[in-house]
Amino acid sequence: MNSVDSFFQRTQLLTGEAGLEKLKVSRVTVVGLGGVGSHAAEALCRCGVGHISIVDPDRVEESNINRQLPALSSTIGQYKTEVMASRMLQINPDLDLDCFTCAYNEENSSTILGAGCDYLIDAIDSLPDKIHLIETCLSRDIPIISSMGTANRLNPLMLTIADIKDTKICPVARRIRRELRKKGIYSGLKVVYSRELPLLKGRELGSMIYVTATAGLLLAAHTVNSLIKSQAISE
Repeated sequence: MNSVDSFFQRTQLLTGEAGLEKLKVSRVTVVGLGGVGSHAAEALCRCGVGHISIVDPDRVEESNINRQLPALSSTIGQYKTEVMASRMLQINPDLDLDCFTCAYNEENSSTILGAGCDYLIDAIDSLPDKIHLIETCLSRDIPIISSMGTANRLNPLMLTIADIKDTKICPVARRIRRELRKKGIYSGLKVVYSRELPLLKGRELGSMIYVTATAGLLLAAHTVNSLIKSQAISE
């Protein structure tokens, strides 16, 4: 047994051999590597997902250190995709990893999604790009789960997974609902959102790692469990 197989022994105890094999052949794309997306990407890697694409245009900044996995005093100025790629390949050297050091948008959508995708995790902030990504995935039957707002919260226990139509309180989810309704989309989008009222108003965005990281782990958990479930249904 090689070191990689040994690493996934405890995972296989829960997924079964067929479930772990399903994860190994699955392709998951993570768009956004901030406080939410970076934790989602690493969780997918540690769960044994074999093909991962990561998308982010930004370099590490000092203000990222309080919550983002690629952010260290030694990585300031480096691209987040490059830092995360190095980290993820140290976790699983057999990982098939694609890096897109750019912002997702309408112009590059076909390139980013062109390689095929069994699940997509949306952890981007730009509302127009987020709406386009969601609409594109739904129209192409690409399973997607999207992160809503996690800033200005302190209670990770208020995070939950729901259909977009059932969200409340979260200002980001409200804006997403409104924009999707304009396109005739009322439901069918799974999201991670917080039922906690934001503690700050306006443009100030405070953040705590145990909230953003929890959101990222919920995104990864839903994705992994959905992939395993699809394997069980197909048998």
